[in-house]
Amino acid sequence: MTEQYVRDLKEIDETQVAVVGGKAAHLGALSRIDGIRVPAGFCVTTEAFRRIMAEAPSLDDQLDQLSRVDPDDRETIRTLSAQIRRTIEEIAVPEDLAAAITHALARLGEQAACAVRSSATAEDLPTASFAGQQDTYLNVVGPTAVLQHVSRCWASLFTERAVTYRRRNGIDHRTVHMAVVVQQMVFPHASGILFTADPVTGNRKVATVDAGFGLGEALVSGLVNPDVFKVRDGAVVAKEIAAKERAIQALATGGTREVAIAAQQQEQPALTDAQAVRLVELGRRIEAHFGRPQDIEWCLADDGFQIVQSRPVTTLFPVPEADDAENHVYVSVGHQQMMTDPMKPLGLSTWQLTAMAPMHTAGGRLFVDVTRRLASPASRAGLLDLIGKGDPLTRDALETVLDRDGFVPSLPDPAPGKPPAGGAPAPIATDPAVVTELIERSQASVAALERDIRTKSGPALFDFLLEAFEEHKRVLGDPVSMQAIMAGMEATWWLNDKLHEWLGEKNVADTLTLSAPDNITSEMGLALLDVADAIRPYPEVVAFLQRVQEGGVRDGAARGGDVQGRDARPNGVRDDAVRREGVSREGVSREGVCREDVCHEGFLDELAKLTGGPEARDAIEAYLDRYGMRCVGEIDITRPRWRERPTTLVPVILDNVRNFEPGAAGRRFEEGRQKALKKEQDVLSRLRALPDGDRKADETKRMIDRVRTFIGYREYPKYGIISRYFVYKQALLGEAEHLVRAGVLAEREDVFYLTFQEFHDVVRSNQVDDQLIRERKEAFRSYQALTPPRVLTSEGEAVNGAYRRDDVPAGALTGLPVSAGTVEGRARVVLDMADADLQAGDILVTAFTDPSWSPLFVGIAGLVTEVGGLMTHGAVIAREYGLPAVVGVAQATRLIRDGQRIRVHGTDGYVEILS
Repeated sequence: MTEQYVRDLKEIDETQVAVVGGKAAHLGALSRIDGIRVPAGFCVTTEAFRRIMAEAPSLDDQLDQLSRVDPDDRETIRTLSAQIRRTIEEIAVPEDLAAAITHALARLGEQAACAVRSSATAEDLPTASFAGQQDTYLNVVGPTAVLQHVSRCWASLFTERAVTYRRRNGIDHRTVHMAVVVQQMVFPHASGILFTADPVTGNRKVATVDAGFGLGEALVSGLVNPDVFKVRDGAVVAKEIAAKERAIQALATGGTREVAIAAQQQEQPALTDAQAVRLVELGRRIEAHFGRPQDIEWCLADDGFQIVQSRPVTTLFPVPEADDAENHVYVSVGHQQMMTDPMKPLGLSTWQLTAMAPMHTAGGRLFVDVTRRLASPASRAGLLDLIGKGDPLTRDALETVLDRDGFVPSLPDPAPGKPPAGGAPAPIATDPAVVTELIERSQASVAALERDIRTKSGPALFDFLLEAFEEHKRVLGDPVSMQAIMAGMEATWWLNDKLHEWLGEKNVADTLTLSAPDNITSEMGLALLDVADAIRPYPEVVAFLQRVQEGGVRDGAARGGDVQGRDARPNGVRDDAVRREGVSREGVSREGVCREDVCHEGFLDELAKLTGGPEARDAIEAYLDRYGMRCVGEIDITRPRWRERPTTLVPVILDNVRNFEPGAAGRRFEEGRQKALKKEQDVLSRLRALPDGDRKADETKRMIDRVRTFIGYREYPKYGIISRYFVYKQALLGEAEHLVRAGVLAEREDVFYLTFQEFHDVVRSNQVDDQLIRERKEAFRSYQALTPPRVLTSEGEAVNGAYRRDDVPAGALTGLPVSAGTVEGRARVVLDMADADLQAGDILVTAFTDPSWSPLFVGIAGLVTEVGGLMTHGAVIAREYGLPAVVGVAQATRLIRDGQRIRVHGTDGYVEILS
């Protein structure tokens, strides 16, 4: 019976989290590592906690109330959690349980000073550390006091901060249980925290030691600034010694107190360099045992270091796996593709199989290894130039890594006569027929795919898809297509550079490219204005669509605990990824499964029953036929497409109905075309007035024709990719349906957590590893709490770059100018396209925009994003529509509040907050 309630730490290891909680499991494992000392102690198990909870039936009702509270309703959470804590603390500890605890305590010494510490089952886990969410009590003396503090630890499972943390991380209160660790108290000379990887940069080879005098609570509570030692390869490479004016010490009678440190000691280091190095050596042993970087609490007493806690560092971005021990530099694919959210395994593997370059995965994101291109001077210059034109922050991050002596190897340039890898394609004639033919070839390829895939199923489908992926890459890598893309981009750069040099005017190409032909993405936005025209004459249809939209809003609010808000995201993490993958305003479940009664995805059939409904339905259906394969985050094949979830478009359609007059699409396009033509005439006229003006004007005219011929095509290859993706996805989901009917899978969307090859294996064997799917779901949830860096090294260092500019007003937010002009208006911070509620003159502020956001662009006056470059989709479409835009504005969605008045300087690349 004693073992049911009490376990000695030496009997525990990390496999027993359910019995002893995360902290105790780690302490038990630590005590088994050679050379690691852990204070003696025992654990009061979760069975004891369950026994206590069963003593108070009223707790069931209280927990039910708590589970229904919105995580942002802090007052209600504060009241209910306090009530639950009081209930638990007032429960008398049963005699047999109290006897088991006091018997274990006697082995430490009945009057021994102890630390009594919470150890929850959802604590110190690889994906959720829960650091500081429950309570610890130091220097507790005597059986009565220990029992009292054990009860307080049980109750601390329901502190306001712990309850809120669980709610925001989607963890059910009833699934978490509390064990309690009781350990012999250490009275240290110094104590602190050791991170075996640098918590700021992520570098796995640099350990950081925070140290102070006395008990570690002085550091944890922020009472003093710590000494900081950085240790690499067995040596202190940097240190800062703080003035430590206060410390926390134990009292002889129990408890602790804050004391002043003598003036002559305040600036003395709490550790010597040798001690810091020795501590890091111990940390490396612990890290090796657990297999990942650790956050370690330590004490230094007279006889050496003792470890009082170790937990995984959950905020570090993972490092891509490599098959060698060489240095590597990785560039984020998501920052180029405007999708920095995590992708599910099927999405990652499908993109890898269809991409033109080898790609590595880490943290649910894709990266390209650019080490070899950086190593050769010639290819390095070309890479930096190309990346710098798109995203100066990524270029700066790469240059930061290059400045580190010896990190990137040095390789010779290619042999004479051999062009460098990734060199510029050959020139192409300025002929609109080139674009027409490329589009027709892409359409024919997609049509052939749709025709041929219909007869494929089972393992044969996967064999067919592997062949289709090769065709996919052949189309994507068509040399003529690459020439057309580069022609448009290079003409843009030429015009901006030369006209700035000759006329002193910045970003002239932004106006010259207005309403360029053949831009599938800008056409997509204008086409939704035509849909609004079909709906606007019918009030009954408009009212119905408003009900569809509002039904989703009410549902999202009712289950607000599933929609994680901004305040919930730890470590500077955006909440848009969670909202897109969690319950949206359409009422779609976290796995993307639609509930018909909530999200009204059958609304098109209902629409047809209304006056004007058939016309409205036909307009929406026609739009979906052309653009229904698109969605936010569309490079992830697992994301629900507009055709699968058409209610996503309803808020945008209603905004267009409200904000525009009939015929707006045609007028907008023609206005842009006329502005571009007028700008062309103005530029050419001014150039002819210059010395050698006829030559300059003729060259410029050739480049204007070139940019208008090719810049629209820049958007088409992505449309072709996503068109093919939707065909792949429909076929794969058909196979998933077969597996569900056969009882192999619980849910169709479970296949999203398998790689393409694993999915293939399941279809062949009719067997699936359910545990693997559960682990992948948990891993994906944890990836949502991570922000990917622009550049990542094999040492784990995350490098995001900085703008090196001195021409930005104080207090303004710096970014990259991508579409000229200045506009002032109301900021609308939109993290989910389905939440858009825009009025004419609003400025859209968001994390990133891929092509699926372009329907919003027709109704806004300006654009600000956190991610983007000169030639990414948001920038291209902003220029097409003549919207002043600044991208790459770090933390824009946090620093700009919804509703604030801002001024966007699209020519100079900064944003002013006016109110």
